[in-house]
Amino acid sequence: MLKNTLLPVAEFCQRRAHFIGQMPNNSIALIAAGNEVTRSNDTEYPFCQNKQFYYLTGFNEPDAILALVKTDDSAAARSILFSREKDQLQEVWHGRRIGQQRAVTEYKFDDCYSLADIDQQLVALLANKSAVLIAQPTANDFQQRVLNWLAEIRKSARTGVKAPSSLIDCSDLLNEMRLHKSAAELDIIRKVNIISGAAHQRAMQQCQAGKFEYQIEAELLHEFAINGARQAAYGSIVAGGDNANILHYTDNDDVLNDGELLLIDAGGELAGYAADITRTFPINGKFSEPQAAIYQLVLDSQNLAIAATMPGQTFAELNCIVGEFLTRGLYELGILNGDLNELVAQNACKKYFIHGLGHWLGLDVHDVGDYQVNESRQQMRAFAPGMVLTIEPGIYIAKSDTSVDEKWRGIGVRIEDNILITANGYENLTVNAPKTINEIEALMAR
Repeated sequence: MLKNTLLPVAEFCQRRAHFIGQMPNNSIALIAAGNEVTRSNDTEYPFCQNKQFYYLTGFNEPDAILALVKTDDSAAARSILFSREKDQLQEVWHGRRIGQQRAVTEYKFDDCYSLADIDQQLVALLANKSAVLIAQPTANDFQQRVLNWLAEIRKSARTGVKAPSSLIDCSDLLNEMRLHKSAAELDIIRKVNIISGAAHQRAMQQCQAGKFEYQIEAELLHEFAINGARQAAYGSIVAGGDNANILHYTDNDDVLNDGELLLIDAGGELAGYAADITRTFPINGKFSEPQAAIYQLVLDSQNLAIAATMPGQTFAELNCIVGEFLTRGLYELGILNGDLNELVAQNACKKYFIHGLGHWLGLDVHDVGDYQVNESRQQMRAFAPGMVLTIEPGIYIAKSDTSVDEKWRGIGVRIEDNILITANGYENLTVNAPKTINEIEALMAR
């Protein structure tokens, strides 16, 4: 295993080989690592590797560049890394570096050069290639650096050296690879779901009126970290009461009030892979009748969507299923009024279910991959085994919404699970985060 990957080095070698197999002959792909980002003065944000670079390398240092070189003979392809050189003084201050020798022996690159040598080496590698592939988005100045290398080659045109004539964005190729998860990747995603589910349990057990949202966030982060998911996969949403009706609420600084709901959208990150789980529960441990009615409607819609998830299914079809179900449910509760058939035809629930039903999940919480959206903005991509996605219906009724009975106002509910598409249907990876009313109330009563 490579340090901090939980994946065997062979997995990264196989990915590079598969990618190279899809490159044009006589081409070179250049994939840049992430850069450290200054937070303030001389301190940096915690480093997050560029996910495209990480996917192909497992290498977790900043500033590196991966070069994949393909001639007319695929068997002669080479993977070359450019990385920071060993530097005793810098390592004393900032931590150990892998260096060039270990990059070859442990990460199985064919060659590794110091970043100090990159201009000379890459100009030679680029010379007489037909095409250069780069993955967008990339580091701010990387594309300009590539253009500078090409300009340097053109200076030697009189000697017969030619610069590549095509600059190709290979993001779609990488995105398609990342959309289909390997068995080793799925093991990690299962683990981070278990860790994240335990964090949601902890939040429920530690919740009480009078605490602040950030105190519950701290409980989540604690549970992530002590189980190996040392950071959250995204900014945790801990939204009490009407704050739940702000979809990306991350202030997490309000007091928790008795009689209100708490919506938590949070997942840990393990070896680069994200969980994305949402649970909504009563701050005092007991759903009121209106809260329970909305909650059960959302839960039933989620269960309906998950049960219909299988190979060949699409988000477009699941959205239709959930849209009709929520519209009928809101009509029966008296929240939507009018002719039921017209309301269903208009997908009237979208007044209160204001986001999509789900998204791909993997190295990014909103992971890459083509949804094949049509002109009607429907996501028509057919699910296939190995894809991981979220199912997350919700109902949001703002406290300021005077069009509904007062008992509904300020209720925001979302329930989100992580789902693997299998050969015969699906596997719900979110197995230990309680979500029925009885399960939640029983846990919070302990």
